[in-house]
Amino acid sequence: MSNLRIFAVNHKKISSLHIDNVCCSKIRANLRRLKLHLPHGRNYSSLPGIIGNDVKSLHSIISPPITKIRNIGIMAHIDAGKTTTTERILYYSGYTRSLGDVDDGDTVTDFMAQERERGITIQSAAVTFDWKGYRINLIDTPGHVDFTLEVERCLRVLDGAVAVFDASAGVEAQTLTVWRQADKHKIPRICFLNKMDKTGASFNYAVESIREKLKAKPLLLQLPIGEAKTFKGVVDVVNKEKLLWNLNSDDGKNFERKPLLEVSDPQLLKETTEARNALIEQVADLDDEFANLVLGEFSENFDLLPAEKLQTAIHRVTLAQTAVPVLCGSALKNKGVQPLLDAITMYLPSPEERNYEFLERISRLLLPFADQHVEIPSLTAGNIALTVGLKHTATGDTIVSSKSSALAAARRAERKGEKKHRENNEAERLLLAGVEIPEPVFFCTIEPPSVAKQPDLDHALKCLQREDPSLKVKLDPDSGQTILCGMGELHIEIIHDRIKREYGLETYLGPLQVAYRETILNSVRATDALDRTLGDKRHLVTVELEAKPLETSSLQPVIDYAQSVTQDLSQASQEAVENGIHSACLQGPLLGSPIQDVAVTLHSLVIHPGTSTTMISACVSRCMQKALKKADKQILEPLMNLEVTVPRDYLSPVLADLAQRRGNIQEIQTRQDNKVVIGFVPLAEIMGYSTVLRTLTSGSATFALELSNYQAMNPQDQSTLLSRRSGLT
Repeated sequence: MSNLRIFAVNHKKISSLHIDNVCCSKIRANLRRLKLHLPHGRNYSSLPGIIGNDVKSLHSIISPPITKIRNIGIMAHIDAGKTTTTERILYYSGYTRSLGDVDDGDTVTDFMAQERERGITIQSAAVTFDWKGYRINLIDTPGHVDFTLEVERCLRVLDGAVAVFDASAGVEAQTLTVWRQADKHKIPRICFLNKMDKTGASFNYAVESIREKLKAKPLLLQLPIGEAKTFKGVVDVVNKEKLLWNLNSDDGKNFERKPLLEVSDPQLLKETTEARNALIEQVADLDDEFANLVLGEFSENFDLLPAEKLQTAIHRVTLAQTAVPVLCGSALKNKGVQPLLDAITMYLPSPEERNYEFLERISRLLLPFADQHVEIPSLTAGNIALTVGLKHTATGDTIVSSKSSALAAARRAERKGEKKHRENNEAERLLLAGVEIPEPVFFCTIEPPSVAKQPDLDHALKCLQREDPSLKVKLDPDSGQTILCGMGELHIEIIHDRIKREYGLETYLGPLQVAYRETILNSVRATDALDRTLGDKRHLVTVELEAKPLETSSLQPVIDYAQSVTQDLSQASQEAVENGIHSACLQGPLLGSPIQDVAVTLHSLVIHPGTSTTMISACVSRCMQKALKKADKQILEPLMNLEVTVPRDYLSPVLADLAQRRGNIQEIQTRQDNKVVIGFVPLAEIMGYSTVLRTLTSGSATFALELSNYQAMNPQDQSTLLSRRSGLT
């Protein structure tokens, strides 16, 4: 099912509504900035994305042929140059008239105040523009690990993606993450080796890292002319041409495309011919239709093979995801972006090639232009649009016209573990397709400036959670305080800042804490009874259950029933039992952290006639808590994958510091003139690490973190943590 797309038809032709809505491109913030409105049926010539003074009908703007549509995302590790590449794309397509710069804080897609201050992308932004007769709907995604969900909810609905790499670093930590996400959603992609002008840039190194780390087959469609300071253009391997950018051109619009000749470029022609022959052989190995063509008509001389035939075969191979086209350039220095646009239209799929078959209708539609929008009357299949007025939807919701449609969609989605008796609830909530939401690893308290402002804070947090499901908000049952749970220090900092700027609330954050978990180490049994009379009704429940460690990792308790229990257990009573067990596992006996990796067997359950399900849940929950307290307990702490890129001269102090942080170094790689330290480190030991690392390396090192798993703390560290929490140390 296609998300984010709004497939529209004439209201008179269809009455059913099937819409997948993803709050992906800053819809709420953007609508406050709504500036453009076009009356229906009006012709115009000044819409962003239209080059020159061509007057086009509104229909041609909002309804281009589906074969001419490309829905793509830009994805990469932080600081690889995604937003700068996007800015150049918008400029050369005619969408903008000046070049924006991340450092200057004037880019189109990074328009949030927090993004412009920090020079990073926090939320995805959608932009629509035209390039040589093609309609491109582009989404610029974040590269910071704290905002992985933003990438997830965009990739799952796009037809193709451009992976941007720093040519001096190759595949980095977050590159692996977004690449895995694209693999999961079967997204065809092309690679753009950016920053070829940077000191230490290496085309061959970057290509080899794609081959080794991503396990992908790179198709070299371009070769660089020079590297680092000598980089001045690229060679088009398919057409055997060189593209040189005019050194006197400030904006990179002017470049020359010349055929490679034996007289003027003998060495470059030789290298390009070898690269083209290798490319032809590589594509032939992956595409049978192309192989038959090559072995038959052009087996004697590959030079006679038309470029169009090779391009068509590369398109098929890209769609099959058996290989990835590789291009190069320098977005900051305005080189190589126009050929990248050509490659997007040539090699990435149209919506038609992705086989989405749903038709949809909605009352109000907007075309996205970053922080501006154009209202349109309808939209055809394959386009991306925004919709407004959906007050009770959240990211990943599916909007349908009736409960029967919702149930049909739920059956198509085949959600794992969904029980039939819950289908009606699912239909009402409309949470069908959904997104995989990572568990938060940091939390802290958040308080309003006064008690009177608590409702305003609750409203702000509710809105932010709808927009960002990776943000979790809960109430501390003991203190009554509001707890903010997020993906990292930056994530919580951004949320805090947005509450101040967008909702006008000066809130106070408590100290940042690590989200620990708990488990048990041995099998225990417990019994409990609840006997209570309310009014003229007697509620009597007797429970016996067993809790034991689970060998495989599971966030939720695995519940089993003895045969004697299941014979007379009603559906309502079973739900009450499970609710009681789940409730007890929300807070463990050591730190009050969630319990995981536990299996529960219900051995006995005696229920007096007329006993309410609430009393059953309460008794089971109390019995479960007894069992957990009796068992030997273990604290689990989040373990992070850590990758530190550091100059050779500073390697020793970085390693010494990580040793003090209980770090476990797996390997040390060489990347050009730098060393890359790869290992694991407990999250509790890495808080505030960015400041320490800058101090140790004079600001020359960078690092990336990603949650690996939860591991058991050693007894000494666990004892220290418990003492600290109880106030003894």
